[in-house]
Amino acid sequence: MRMMRTVCALALGAVCFSSLVHADTAAYQAKQLAKFERYAGPPIDQFSMTSLYQWQVVGAQNVVVWPTINTAYLLTVEKPCTLLRWTNALGISQEMSMKVTQKFDFVAFDHQRCPISKIQPIDYKALRSDERKAAADTAKE
Repeated sequence: MRMMRTVCALALGAVCFSSLVHADTAAYQAKQLAKFERYAGPPIDQFSMTSLYQWQVVGAQNVVVWPTINTAYLLTVEKPCTLLRWTNALGISQEMSMKVTQKFDFVAFDHQRCPISKIQPIDYKALRSDERKAAADTAKE
């Protein structure tokens, strides 16, 4: 009986902890999405990509991809795209050679293929510049 009570307590603790982790992750992703949206331009149909330099999930339907070190795009995928926010690996299709298009391509992860519904270029240099200025202002205080 005592062992059963311990197992139940551990299971309840794990559920509570996982909900806290989920809340923190969702809140962090929402903050990151808002940051990237401030620097996102109007939607475009396609962008060039020879390789995927870096990526960051910023919500249930959003991911930021860097085809180069200083070039970033905010991708929105069609619903339902389950568990995107929890993926550890993803790929971007390229139906046209060295191009990612809103019309034909998708984000692929965990046996899912989520069509890209919107592509927005991010003014990544401005974002980084503003972050450096904010860090310098914080250091002065």
